[in-house]
Amino acid sequence: MSAEFNYDPSTDSLYIKLRPGASVDNRIVSDDVVIDLGADGEPVGYDIQHASQHAEAIAEALDFLHQRHAA
Repeated sequence: MSAEFNYDPSTDSLYIKLRPGASVDNRIVSDDVVIDLGADGEPVGYDIQHASQHAEAIAEALDFLHQRHAA
């Protein structure tokens, strides 16, 4: 599966869906960044508010994708 990116420029909000599966929990990284977790405890998505100010969170999500595809 390829990642899905949904960006809303009016709110500078980005959701990166990393893999199939429902979110059963989340990890709040900051006021603007929430990582949705699957039943296995691994990330299924990143919800990033004010995305243009959070390049590090976007890079982390892309790194997760890279690791999954390299395995």
